[in-house]
Amino acid sequence: MTAPRPLDGFRVLDFGRYVAGPLCAAMLGDLGADVIRVDRVGGSEDRHLMPLGGEGNGAMFLEVNRNKRGITLDPTGEAGAAVLRRLLATVDVVVANLPDGALRRMGIDAASLEAIDPRIVLTTVSAFGDAGPWAERPGFDAVGQVMSGAAHLSGGPGAPVKSYVQWVDFASATMAALGTVAALWDRERTGRGGTVEGSLLGTALAIAAPVLAEQAVLGCDRVPTGNRAQVAAPADVFATRDGWIVVQVVGNAQFRRWAALVEETAWSEDPRFGDDAGRGDHADLLCGRMAEWCQERSTAAALDDLAEAGIPAGPVLTPRQALTHPQVSALDIFEEMTIPGAGEVPVAALPLSFDGSIPRPRRRPPTIGEHTDEVLTEVGYSRAEVADLRRRGVV
Repeated sequence: MTAPRPLDGFRVLDFGRYVAGPLCAAMLGDLGADVIRVDRVGGSEDRHLMPLGGEGNGAMFLEVNRNKRGITLDPTGEAGAAVLRRLLATVDVVVANLPDGALRRMGIDAASLEAIDPRIVLTTVSAFGDAGPWAERPGFDAVGQVMSGAAHLSGGPGAPVKSYVQWVDFASATMAALGTVAALWDRERTGRGGTVEGSLLGTALAIAAPVLAEQAVLGCDRVPTGNRAQVAAPADVFATRDGWIVVQVVGNAQFRRWAALVEETAWSEDPRFGDDAGRGDHADLLCGRMAEWCQERSTAAALDDLAEAGIPAGPVLTPRQALTHPQVSALDIFEEMTIPGAGEVPVAALPLSFDGSIPRPRRRPPTIGEHTDEVLTEVGYSRAEVADLRRRGVV
């Protein structure tokens, strides 16, 4: 028998598109909720990013739509709106990272949902929030990255660099899922649902908050230094004889151990290096010594010596190497799922464990409209009625 999960018995209707909204719903599914993904009739546009083969099998879609059933629906006409209302009467949560106008037209804005059932929780993630001069503008992950100051400080002088991976989207989804769980918990106390609103820019600013606080107080106007840290040292990416590693020495205890490791024990008492800020000011010297030390060793030897000294370090891996690294394998967060048209695809589990058990993905991402008949018959439609809705292009 499958062990119970925290959100068993809850139902989520997912109108999310691209990353933050769908991933929020997927995380709720990881925790046990019955999540129903609503596609456009014929399939939605976010299915095709990073295609792996088959119909609508983009790599991003597959990762953020695990543990869902899938239906198609056009809610804009009278028949589709009636189907939607019947579905909404059965759900606990609606996830929709859509503009406010679209929510109102579809009848899934906060006021409409409250009229159907005041216990429904509406979770939305927009680009810029619901206030301010940019509230109605569209935006993706990269916009949050560059507007938070992160891309400026991640590059080099005159060459800002955003991260290739979409950390703003994934962090926004995580915060939205946390907010949704909190809203469901509060509903048990108050009897009412409510609205959880997140934004990509808000997430990026929250993550960049220490950098922004430093700027606000000190006015330091930091310039980018690539991978090299500025508030501690040595902390950078260094070349070894056969690869690259990252090393981060933070705090006096780690610095003393590092100085002994690289045979510079006098530096432990050098007033220039008395704290992280001072070491950051002398990063050229300290990182230069670290670079010399790394160039004399293989990646494996350098990492073993650093680990023995208690210094945080790790190898710079390619995606191919990351899939086969022994520590990655030990974490066991990937589930190999058979995807029609794409074959075996590693789909990430929620990277948490509950009493030692990881909530594994139970269901592969749905094909277009795969569960339309199943879901609609559950809410009272006959198979003949579903067939008629399909013939009319409603589902």
